[in-house]
Formats: sequence, structure tokens, C-alpha cells
Amino acid sequence: QVQLVESGGGLVQTGGSLRLSCAASGRTFSSYAMGWFRQAPGKEREFVAAISRGGGRTYYSDSVKGRVTISRDNAKNTVYLEMNSLKPEDTAVYYCAADLANIVSTESRDYDYWGQGTQVTVSS
Repeated sequence: QVQLVESGGGLVQTGGSLRLSCAASGRTFSSYAMGWFRQAPGKEREFVAAISRGGGRTYYSDSVKGRVTISRDNAKNTVYLEMNSLKPEDTAVYYCAADLANIVSTESRDYDYWGQGTQVTVSS
């Protein structure tokens, strides 16, 4: 079992920045990969970023590449999503997820545990 709790969402203006955090508990955090996804109203959940268990590999969606950085601190059992140059189209509920098989996948079906989500709203 893995429990995930996101935080750091909020309301920000276009061009602003936010740092999301996801605190994990349960299984040894350094043993699995992590990902961030988002879901906007009326849209399907989409991949944002993923990071390998050691942090050496990262992947980003084309829509956020260059504006977003995923990182993790295995000593703190936390994964982060630093978002800059935010746009209104980034508005969504952001979810972190645990990938116990270490696939470091862009597909939500490959993730085993999910947090409850944190709302990010970017005003124009």
C-alpha cells in the first residue's frame, strides 16, 4: 500500500509559478517511480511528468516541457512539480501517482496508487 497526499495548488495569474508537492507513505519511497497527471473539466486525465525511482530519468509531456520540472527527495518521501510560466490551459486538478513496476510510464494505467489531487487555477 502507498498513500499519496498532494499540496501546493492554488490560484495564480498567467505567467506565474507554483510548486506542487506529493508526500508518500507506506512502501519504501525510493523503490518506485512517480508521475504527475492532470485533469481539466470535461477532459480526460493527461500525463504531465514522470521520474524514475532514483531521480535519474525524467519525462515530460510536450505541453509542459521547458516550463515544468519534476524532482524527488527520497529522504523526505516527497516528489515535486515546479511549474513556471503558467498558462490558463494549465488549469486542472493535478494528481501524483506511484508506479510500483518502475516503468516510468506516460500512461495512467501503469500507475498503481493515486493521490486525491490538488487544484491549480491559472487566471488570464
